[in-house]
Amino acid sequence: MRYYLIAGEASGDLHGAALMRGLKEADPQAGFRFRGGDAMKAEGGTLFRHYGENAVMGFSEVMSKAGRILADLHSTEEDVVSWKPDVLILIDFPAFNLRVARYAHKRGIKVFWYIAPKLWARGERRIRQIRKYVDGLFVIFPFEVDYFARLGVKAHYYGNPLVDSVGEPQGECPFPTPDGSPVIALLPGSRSAELKWMMPRFAQMEKLMEASGKWKDYRLVIAGVDRFKPEDYAAFLPANSRIEVRYGATCDLLREATAAVVCSGTASLEAALMGVPQTVCYGFSRITWILAKMAVKIKQISLPNIILGRPAVRELLQDGCTPEKMLEELDRLVNDAACRAALKADYAELRSKMEKPGAASRLASGMFQLLKENG
Repeated sequence: MRYYLIAGEASGDLHGAALMRGLKEADPQAGFRFRGGDAMKAEGGTLFRHYGENAVMGFSEVMSKAGRILADLHSTEEDVVSWKPDVLILIDFPAFNLRVARYAHKRGIKVFWYIAPKLWARGERRIRQIRKYVDGLFVIFPFEVDYFARLGVKAHYYGNPLVDSVGEPQGECPFPTPDGSPVIALLPGSRSAELKWMMPRFAQMEKLMEASGKWKDYRLVIAGVDRFKPEDYAAFLPANSRIEVRYGATCDLLREATAAVVCSGTASLEAALMGVPQTVCYGFSRITWILAKMAVKIKQISLPNIILGRPAVRELLQDGCTPEKMLEELDRLVNDAACRAALKADYAELRSKMEKPGAASRLASGMFQLLKENG
């Protein structure tokens, strides 16, 4: 069968790549075309457009690039229809993908959605569009099955692919680094606006660490994403900064880390599944923050806390996300044994709520079977 996939960011690219691997196992005749990233490209098929070309975050950032985004949307819609896939698989990225879903559905293309829009966080106004334009909804959190059932939509859950990618959680002592120095992992996110928010705070936190004299043996290492060059990170740091950037090895970095400072998103769940003590940070431009507070209807924003239903991981948001508070929280995560023990127990409970490894394979088989049954 012919599969057209659309992912709009780094995490979606990873999920899309895992799904493509599973589809190749389930369907030896699978052919792919996609809007995605390097991970999906490595699985074969044809890359129509890289998600990084138009990645933006927040209301003000979207408005400043509206023309380019609309042009991207229209060309993607046309490319999907011209390729004539057996199914269009949309991966997260709801603002963009809902438009493509409507366009494709009206032209007779079957639409699957993988990683459902987080209506439980942002309101349910999009449920009518999902009912109307999506033929199969596939979710990655177990609580979403009952949630969407209450809204009249059948959702399929086969597990969360992060359980496969991260492997077993680390023990109490992280794996040693080559030089034996303890590591603090810094994950500033994959969008430009996230980088602009997090990097100046990392730079100031490093200054505070040096001034305290307590952190001189620690290495600060950023998990670099491919769409940013080393100079993109360096632009926010002083010339004498010792903060390192490491590409292509986020899981390895987290396995070495004594603790992590994570920009909220999939990375927070990744760190939790790996057993890494973390604090989650996030912020927006002022106008985007005001609008977000009006729209978001959940008290916790990090995935570990949402899944557990309580604040296990401390969140530092907007005005509360200061270099001083970040360092204070790091000190607690590194030096407070009771804190680390509590997090370890919370992470074990979190992992027990997720399915066993093999999610992508089960998902691909489920999708392929559904396609065969419904023609």
